[in-house]
Amino acid sequence: MIVKKSRRLSVRSLHAGLTCGFAAGLLTTLPVRAALTPAEINEFRNTIGNRVEAATILGGDYGVGGGTFSSGAGNKNADVNITKFGGSGDVGAPQPLGNLNIGWQPRLQGNMGYLTAKNTYNGSSQLAGDKNENDTFAIQFGGGARFWFDDSFSIAPTFMGMYGHSENTYTARSAFGMANQAEAKQLGLIDWTVDTWTIRPSLNLQYKYTWHRTIFTLSSDPTYFYTDTFSSSSPNVDITGNSVTWENKLDVDVPLGVELFGHELRSGGFFSRTELYDGIRDGLQSEYLYEAHGRIVMDFLGQLWKVQWIGIGTSYVWGKDFTGWSIGADIAFRF
Repeated sequence: MIVKKSRRLSVRSLHAGLTCGFAAGLLTTLPVRAALTPAEINEFRNTIGNRVEAATILGGDYGVGGGTFSSGAGNKNADVNITKFGGSGDVGAPQPLGNLNIGWQPRLQGNMGYLTAKNTYNGSSQLAGDKNENDTFAIQFGGGARFWFDDSFSIAPTFMGMYGHSENTYTARSAFGMANQAEAKQLGLIDWTVDTWTIRPSLNLQYKYTWHRTIFTLSSDPTYFYTDTFSSSSPNVDITGNSVTWENKLDVDVPLGVELFGHELRSGGFFSRTELYDGIRDGLQSEYLYEAHGRIVMDFLGQLWKVQWIGIGTSYVWGKDFTGWSIGADIAFRF
C-alpha cells in the first residue's frame, strides 16, 4: 500500500485556472445596470461550478498531488495551496479466484485534503487591494480489487465516494469593490458556502516487467467524477458536473546495492501525462498535465512492521500554461 503525503508545488506562470478573476467579472458588470440578466447569472453559475468541482478534485482526490501554485499574471496575484494525506494499495498476496487461472487481492484507497485559492488584485486594476478567497475541504474513501491474469498484467476496478465543503469570501478594499459588493452578495454570487458529494469509479491497468532487480511498471488510470450538491447558501451555487482524468505513467524502481544505516537504498521515479476533460479541464483551463518524478528511499522490508520503504521524492510538473516543482515524502507499506 502506497501512502502519498502532501507535496509542495511552486508554479511560476499559472494562467487563468482556479483563482482567475470571477469576482472581477461579476463586480465590473454590476454598475452598468441594476441587475444581471438570467443568461449572465447562468454563466457565472457555470463558472463557479467548474471551479468548485476542480477544487474538490484537486483538494480531495488521492491521485493528484498537493502543492503550492502561484501566479502574478495579469492584474492579480493568485495563489493556490493544497495540503493532503492519503494513498492507495493492494492488501495481502493474490489469492486464486475460484477455478479460474486468475489471482485477486483487495484494494483500498483514501485521502483527506484542504485547498485554499486566493486572488489579490494589484494596482493596475480598479479592484486594487481586493481579495477573493475560496477554501475547500474534502475527504474520500473506497476501494475494489486487483485481478492478476499472469505475473505481469493486472487490472483494478475501484469505486470511491467523496465529500467536499467549499467557501467563498470576498474582501473589498477598493472604492469600486465596496460600492458593488453588497449587490453581488445579495445575488449570492460571492460570500457563499456549498457542500458537495462525488462518486469516483476508476479502472487501473498495470503491467510489470522485472529486469535483473529493476522493476518497470506501466499503468493507465481512466477515472470518472460525478459531483452534485448536498446544500448551498445560494440558489446561484448549485454544483452538478462531470469530470474525467486519464493518467498514463511509467514507473521505474532501481535497487542500488548500497546500504545506509543498514538499509539498502533504492532509486527511481516516474513520468506521467494526465489528460483532463469536462469540468476539471474548464476549471483549470488546461487539457493535460505532465509530471516527471524522482525519488531516493531506504528499503525497510522485513525490518520494520509493514513498511516497504521510506524516503523523499521530487517532481517537475508542467501543463498548457504552467510549470513547477514539488517535493515530499515517499512512503510505501506492504500488507
